Amino acid sequence: MKENVIQEGMNEILKNLGDVSFEDQTVLVTGGAGFLGSWLCDVLVSQSARVICLDNLASGLESNITHLLDQENFKFVKHDISQPIYFDEKIDVVMHLASRASPLEFDKFPIQILKANTLGTWIALGIAKKHKARFLFTSTSEVYGNPEVVPTPETYNGNVNPIGVRGCYDESKRAGEAMCMAYMRQHGLDVRIARIFNTYGPRMRADGVYGRVIPRFIKQALNNEPLTIFGDGKQTRSFCYVTDQIEGLLRLAWFDSAKGEVVNIGNPNEITILELAEIVKKITNSNSPLEFHPLPPDDPRRRCPDISKAREILDWVPKIGLEDGLKKTVNWYQSSGF
Repeated sequence: MKENVIQEGMNEILKNLGDVSFEDQTVLVTGGAGFLGSWLCDVLVSQSARVICLDNLASGLESNITHLLDQENFKFVKHDISQPIYFDEKIDVVMHLASRASPLEFDKFPIQILKANTLGTWIALGIAKKHKARFLFTSTSEVYGNPEVVPTPETYNGNVNPIGVRGCYDESKRAGEAMCMAYMRQHGLDVRIARIFNTYGPRMRADGVYGRVIPRFIKQALNNEPLTIFGDGKQTRSFCYVTDQIEGLLRLAWFDSAKGEVVNIGNPNEITILELAEIVKKITNSNSPLEFHPLPPDDPRRRCPDISKAREILDWVPKIGLEDGLKKTVNWYQSSGF
């Protein structure tokens, strides 16, 4: 059952978090019905935090949080964070995740993406300022663009094309980071910035423009359809299983020593897209052929995090290997009916 895969993941996160807990705190999660946001909501509700989940359901799914709607310590607010909103209850932590994130969405919804990461970040920071709340901003490895330094440390300033098709996401996340630091310097706000590398797992959408490489490969492989590869497939990525990612984000939000820090959260195991395709085919026992398509503009050739800072500040390292994580993900998709 797909619920079992989620529950096993939840148990793993809670065990690994140990004393890291948001019990009795009120946490606002923007983008809370999305892939990562809904996992955060699950963990926070389990820790007896009071959770306000805000999402306009543009790419998030209400089905990700339906099981939480009858919980006393969970509230869903349908709202676009790029529009002002005010809360009467005292908020202790703001976790700002609201943004479309699939590269296939960049040329379809560039304005919405820009607004979520600029206006949305400004509004979310304003909420944190009013409530004197801690603020976690989920940035991205995309701020590094096509990096010249791999594995890439947080000190690398990036190699980004601001006017390319990816610019709406890359540059709005970079602007969001700058806004966070401005609020810390001018208002003393407690901010933390996570640069998330490719994450995968249950609840990641596989349909239409939302389908990123792992869910797309799994869906194609399960249906014995050609696996769509962009370019020659020799470009690399580093894939982090969702439970590891959620643990890292919550550690970053919790530790007092992480104030003002920018931290890579990702798995440093770098593989090519061709290698990924073969692993997915093996796990699914698929006979799918590989189908090659032109590489999208500005697609980075390599992507791998230096996680030294996460080890030092957060005492965090990823624990789930790629094959194990892919098996869990395949089981969830199979039990979801495709």
